[in-house]
Amino acid sequence: MGYDFDKIIDRRNTGSLKWDQYPDDEAISMWLADMDFQAPPAVLEALRKCVDYGIFGYPLPTKELAEVITQAMEQKYGWAIEPEWIVWLPCLGTGLNLACRSVGNVDDEAISFTPVYPPFLGAPGQSKRTLLTVPLMLKDGQYVFDLEKLKKTITPKTSLLILCSPHNPVGRVFSREELLAVAEICLENDIVICSDEIHCDLVMDDVKHIPAASLSSEIANNTITLMSPSKTYNIPGLGCGFAIISNEKIRRDFVEAEKGILSTPNALGYSACLTAYRDCEDWRLAVVDYLRKNREVVYDCINNELAPLSMQKGQATYLAWIDARKLELADPAGFFREGGVILSDGKDFAAPGFLRLNFACPQGVLLVALCRMKRSLAQLQSNSLD
Repeated sequence: MGYDFDKIIDRRNTGSLKWDQYPDDEAISMWLADMDFQAPPAVLEALRKCVDYGIFGYPLPTKELAEVITQAMEQKYGWAIEPEWIVWLPCLGTGLNLACRSVGNVDDEAISFTPVYPPFLGAPGQSKRTLLTVPLMLKDGQYVFDLEKLKKTITPKTSLLILCSPHNPVGRVFSREELLAVAEICLENDIVICSDEIHCDLVMDDVKHIPAASLSSEIANNTITLMSPSKTYNIPGLGCGFAIISNEKIRRDFVEAEKGILSTPNALGYSACLTAYRDCEDWRLAVVDYLRKNREVVYDCINNELAPLSMQKGQATYLAWIDARKLELADPAGFFREGGVILSDGKDFAAPGFLRLNFACPQGVLLVALCRMKRSLAQLQSNSLD
């Protein structure tokens, strides 16, 4: 079945955070991590049936939904989980905060690799924990863990490591050996891992995502895994995600931390989640193929036509991590916004001078955005010669 990812849908003035946060009728918004594609047809049809049914009482996840999740983990990753390990969440940002609040004690430390998705940087402080950071290293064209720096950063008060895998924003799909090395350091230091794997089904290269908790039963017993269909099937606004926690005590503490604070996912979110995992694999493969082509366009343009910008080729996600430090601008995101392209500012990821570009959009829109960036750079270079 063919899907029209080239279709341009005007999202302005629709209550879209991505497009209406910075109201500009001309600017192309490429900052927030959602797609400009419609959700899979099967998901749309399932939502129509929910609306036609017309009753929106308090929902429960169905037995079929839990079975679909467990089957997906087994089929995709060879990871056998039990339905009772699943804790439903309205979004994964709440999962990060619950992990910080439920692991260890007030004034403990949580550690994360940078650059990283901004909520990783904020969650520890919001939970009265201290954030420690370890920069990723660039080695042979890929970002990798600095294991020696990690060991030196850990203190007796470090109780949690927050991992982003696949990584947002650099796009790495970490190997089994890399994940094992980090997990073993955590085991040696009695540090629980919270692994946010929301981009796990958006792998574009011939590599395989490996859930950290699937590495061994011992590591699983020390890990909180966060997943959601929201990024892959473009349904984040429906608010449905989940944690997988095999350790009964960790799971109990995690659930206790959410009592009286969080609501469960809504009925539409549950329905979309079930349909996405059960019925939309052909759509997922098609969108990943389209994203792969867009990634190549961005990679070639950034490195060959938009000097002095540069980027490494990410293996997963639909995000390009662009090094703009050679521009020597105090506000590179603001510079390109003036030229009509809204990008994420690297300083929000603990990496000033970088930019994040979301290429999950029709390729025609992507090409216009890259042309605008090229025009802005040409004007900057012209002004520097005057």
